[in-house]
Order: sequence, then structure tokens, then C-alpha cells
Amino acid sequence: MIDETPEYTTRTLPFEGIDNVRDVGGLPLADGGTTRSGVLLRSGSLHHATADDVTRLVDGFGLTLVLDLRTPREIDRDGPTPVSAAGVETVPLTFIGESRDYLPETGDDTDPLLRNYLGYLGDHPANVAEAVRRLAAEDAGPALVHCAAGKDRTGVLVALVLDAVGVEREAVVADYALSAENVEAMWRRWTTAAGEEMPADLTPHLPRAVVMEAVLAHLDAEYGTDGTGGAAGWLRANGLDDAALERLRGRLT
Repeated sequence: MIDETPEYTTRTLPFEGIDNVRDVGGLPLADGGTTRSGVLLRSGSLHHATADDVTRLVDGFGLTLVLDLRTPREIDRDGPTPVSAAGVETVPLTFIGESRDYLPETGDDTDPLLRNYLGYLGDHPANVAEAVRRLAAEDAGPALVHCAAGKDRTGVLVALVLDAVGVEREAVVADYALSAENVEAMWRRWTTAAGEEMPADLTPHLPRAVVMEAVLAHLDAEYGTDGTGGAAGWLRANGLDDAALERLRGRLT
């Protein structure tokens, strides 16, 4: 299980209209050192970003790229984000297929959330790999990845990135699980905007460390744990070359 120490469990950044924002910098690397700040942000939807939020992201953080992991239906429903309207390149890369018939063999008793996460890798492996390829591009600048809540689709992608660059496994899992502290605020924003009541129980919507541990253990089992396996092995198997992985490590470490 993870050791939730203060070094990487109190990193949520306050924004006016964007929930669950944090920089993936400062996470411990297995071979020493930490990940670099100012390179990659993760967040919930940018749909309610205020003018001050946009200024902070574009002028303060220097944001040049947004990876939007929402489905086409979600994007069409909400329209362009204020960040996209400000001219920041926004690339839609859905992780959810129209049909969820295909899932890796996991067994009928597998945790539904784990099945969903493995399903992202099975539904759209090319989009997952392309998201990482964009982050590793030679001319890549500061980037942000988001979905709706920034905890599931975003959580899986960021975990793959962090594992691939050599972040300590417990820190990878802790970064994913940290979204749990922001779920209530997100639901309060959504229900207030819709004029609805808060759910009585938010437990089903909370990320659970054990699920991400299981995702990474699955990748270890499939691709090995010798430094070339895990998330890096999955990415190689799905079209990312060693040069791209080295660029990714160079950017983040």
C-alpha cells in the first residue's frame, strides 16, 4: 500500500473555475531526484475556467498544449473551453470507445473501476500512445491534460507517464489517489450549476489507490519489471519508440 507522506499529497493548486489541478513536479524518482515542475499539469474540465484562470495558465504557466481526454459527446455538449478560445492548441483524444464490448481478460469478479481503466487501454490504445507522444514531442512546451473530473482518464494517462519516466511506484499511486480530496468540490460545482442536489454518498466516485496499484501490476505482469516493462513496455508495444520515451524522461526529470 502507498505511504501518503506530505511531500506529494498536498499539491492541489487553487483555481477559480477549474477543479482538481496539480503540477506533477516534485515527485520522487526511483533512482534519485524528483520530477520537474512547470512541465505538466493535470486537471478536471476547463469548461468553467475564468479569465483569470486562463491568464494564469497561459501567461503564468506558459501553457502551449492541452490534451482533452473527454468523449466527442462531452466536447460537443460543452463547447470550446476558454483555454482553447484563447488560442492554446487543444487536442481531443478520447479514451472511451463507443462500445465497451472489448476488455482485457480480467474475470467476472474484477473491480468495475479496474475494468474501466484497463478498458481505456483496450478501447483506444492509439489515442493513449498519441497523448504520450504529444507530451514527448521535441518542440513540446508546458502542457495540461484533463478529462471531466481529472481523476479517471486523466489519472490513468498521468500514471502511465509517471511510471514510464521512473517515478517511485508509491508516488505514482499517491498522485492518482490525491484526486479523492477534490471530488466533493467538483460535485458541488456541477450540482450547483445544474440546480441539483448533492449526492448523498460520493464514495462510488472516489479514486482508490488499490485500483491503480492493480493497473500497474497488470502492466508489470504483461511487460515485465526490469526497467523496460510496466508502462514503458506497454507504450513501446503500442508504437512509442525509445527516442520518444527518452525525450519524455528528459522533459520530466
